[in-house]
Amino acid sequence: MKRPLYLSGGGAVTPGGLDLRQTLAAIRAGLSAFEEEFLVEPFADTQLIARVPTHYQLRRTQGTWLLNLAERAISEALRSGSASAQETALLIATPESFRKHPAFDDVPLAGFLPALTRQMGVTFHAASRVVDGGAAANVGLIERAAEILEAQGARQVLLGGVDSFLNDGDLARLRDAKRLAGGENAQGLVPGEAAAFARITLAPEAAGAVVPAIRGLGVAQEADSVLSDRTSQGRGLLAALRAATASPGPGEPDISFVVSNSNGERFSGLEQLIARARFYQTRRELLATCYPAMTVGDVGAASGALALLVAADSIARDYAPGPVAMCEVASEAGTRAAAAVFGMRRAA
Repeated sequence: MKRPLYLSGGGAVTPGGLDLRQTLAAIRAGLSAFEEEFLVEPFADTQLIARVPTHYQLRRTQGTWLLNLAERAISEALRSGSASAQETALLIATPESFRKHPAFDDVPLAGFLPALTRQMGVTFHAASRVVDGGAAANVGLIERAAEILEAQGARQVLLGGVDSFLNDGDLARLRDAKRLAGGENAQGLVPGEAAAFARITLAPEAAGAVVPAIRGLGVAQEADSVLSDRTSQGRGLLAALRAATASPGPGEPDISFVVSNSNGERFSGLEQLIARARFYQTRRELLATCYPAMTVGDVGAASGALALLVAADSIARDYAPGPVAMCEVASEAGTRAAAAVFGMRRAA
C-alpha cells in the first residue's frame, strides 16, 4: 500500500448485537449468540444457528431482509462521521454467486444497490459498487477504496458486506456436505447472518492518542477451497499474508495478534495450521487470535469488515495484546485476503 488508510468508524448488526458497540462488546466478552432451532426438514431435527433478533415483518423475503440488514449497518456507519451520503462511496460484498442465494430471486444482484439507495432515500457517491466474492473479496477492495478517496473525490468509503446463511438452500447444501456443527460434528460451522461496514478515510478522525490504520494488504486465490475434494495446503492464505507484509509497514515479527473469520470447520483449522507454521516464524509464546464466529457464527460476506472493526476497536481502546493486528479472511469459494492493521500514534 502506498499510504495508510484509517479505520475511523463503522456500523454493524449481528446476532451478538444490534449495533457495532453491542457486537464488539459481545465478542470481547466471549459471549455466544447461538441457539437451537427445530427443523422442518429433516423433521424434528435441531440445528445450532446464530440469528439476529428482530421483528418477523423485517424478514418478509430474503431480499428484503438483506436490504434491511445493510440499511441499518450503513446508517450507523454514516452517523459515525460527518460526511454526507453523496460524499460516501459504498463497496458492498453480497453472498457469493455460486450459492444462488434466494435473496436475489427478490432483488437481483444488479439491482441491489439501487434498491438499497431507494429504501434509504439517499444518493451515494458514483463510485459505489456491489461486488461478488464474499468476505475476502470485500477486504481485497481496500486498494480500490484508496483509489476512490485519492482520485475520485469521495470523503470516505464504507467497506463491508451483508449475508445470511439462514435460508433453506444454504442450510441444505451445508448439511449435505456435513459441514454444519451439531451433535455428530463438533468441527462444523454455525450458520449466521449479519451486516458490517468499516468507515475508511485518508486522514485520522478518531479521538485518542492511537488511531488504527490499514498498512498492508494481500489477496490471493486458494485452488483447493472447501468446495473442492482436496484439503487446502494453505497456499492462498500464505500468499496473502506474505503480500500484506511485503510493502512498507509492519512485518511478520511486528504482528501482535490475529483476527480471523475462521468458522470452526475442520477444513479451515487445517488450512490455518499449515499456513501459519510457514508464515509466523518469529518465536512467540502465544499467537493470540480472535474468532468473531465464536460469538456470531459464520456471517459470510459480512465477516471481512467485521474482522477489520474488531482489530481497530481493540487497538484504539487498548485491550489488544499489542499494536499490530493481522486480519486473515477467507471466502468459501477460495479467495483469501490479509490486512495488517496498525495502531498509529498521533504527533504530539
